[in-house]
Amino acid sequence: MKPLRLSRGVVPIAKFKSEAPRWFKQIADSGEPVVITLNGKPAGVLLSPSEFDRLQERERFLASIAEGVADANSGRVMTSAELRKRLGGRRP
Repeated sequence: MKPLRLSRGVVPIAKFKSEAPRWFKQIADSGEPVVITLNGKPAGVLLSPSEFDRLQERERFLASIAEGVADANSGRVMTSAELRKRLGGRRP
C-alpha cells in the first residue's frame, strides 16, 4: 500500500460527500488511501478495489500460516511416510 500523504489523503466527510467523484478518481490515479474524518477524528478509510483485494489475500495467507503453526505446536502433524500412506503410496 502506498503511504498516506496527510496533505492530500485526509478529508472531512462533508467535503468527501460533495466531492466523492474527485476522491474516487484520486484513489484510482494515485493508489493512495484516503482517510475520511467525522468531527475531526478518523471515521473510515477509502481504498482502491485492487488494494482491498490485496489486503484480503494477505489476511487469508497470514491466517493459514497461523493455523499451520498452531497445528504444529499442538502436535497435529504427520511424517512424510504417513502422508504417502494416506495418499495411497503416491509421492507428493
